[in-house]
Amino acid sequence: MKKVRLADKIADRLEEMIAEGSLTPGQRLPAERQLAEQLSVSRPSLREAIQKLASKGLLETRRGGGTYVLTNVEPEYVEPLVELFRKQPESRYDVLEVRHALEGNAAYYAALRATDADLDNIRNKFDRMIKCHGDPDPMNEARADAEFHLAIVEASHNLVLVHMMRSLFSLLQNSVSHNLDKLYTIHRVFDPLSEQHRELMEAVIEGDPERAKKAAGDHLTFVEDSLQKIDRDELRKTRAMRRLNSIQPIE
Repeated sequence: MKKVRLADKIADRLEEMIAEGSLTPGQRLPAERQLAEQLSVSRPSLREAIQKLASKGLLETRRGGGTYVLTNVEPEYVEPLVELFRKQPESRYDVLEVRHALEGNAAYYAALRATDADLDNIRNKFDRMIKCHGDPDPMNEARADAEFHLAIVEASHNLVLVHMMRSLFSLLQNSVSHNLDKLYTIHRVFDPLSEQHRELMEAVIEGDPERAKKAAGDHLTFVEDSLQKIDRDELRKTRAMRRLNSIQPIE
């Protein structure tokens, strides 16, 4: 039987951490000495493992700047769908329908499987999202919202759900057609969103899967209804402007 080299074992473990979300895209790995101690391995073996993952395109070592999980590792279908979003803005509602199906289950399993570290991460992401309210750039709040939801998905410990949801949020954040930035500029929307997020978080923390699943569904229904109202209001404004412009001045 062929003996597995230590560097290969380390590489496999790091790859598992990337897949399960313990190491996220764009994250900087701990310092070499710290990571070697954390994994109970030698620094030369760790260095070899990192080089192996770098050659696979999963990690990037920057001279004098540490090692990072690459951010551009995305499924091939993401780019074509971003183009679809640009051409057909209404397709964002298709994404919301998919989120309904996936996030309810993710919340359900997060309530069953979340570790203490997962719960701390969910709390931290919730606090950051609240602090981002009122930011001059509303997309910062929208991104914090996405990170909160991803923290719950990661707590489900379902690798398929994790990667599918990352791809969906990548679509939302890379598409110029979605209205999340507009959603966060409406004052009356913030309080309900905050309460919905808090309810979702508490259901997961308290380990109540059915309550968590319902909270996720109620939240997404509210988001969809709010975005549809934005679209209707903008359509009315556009029609009003066209009527105004069509009125000819009396000489």
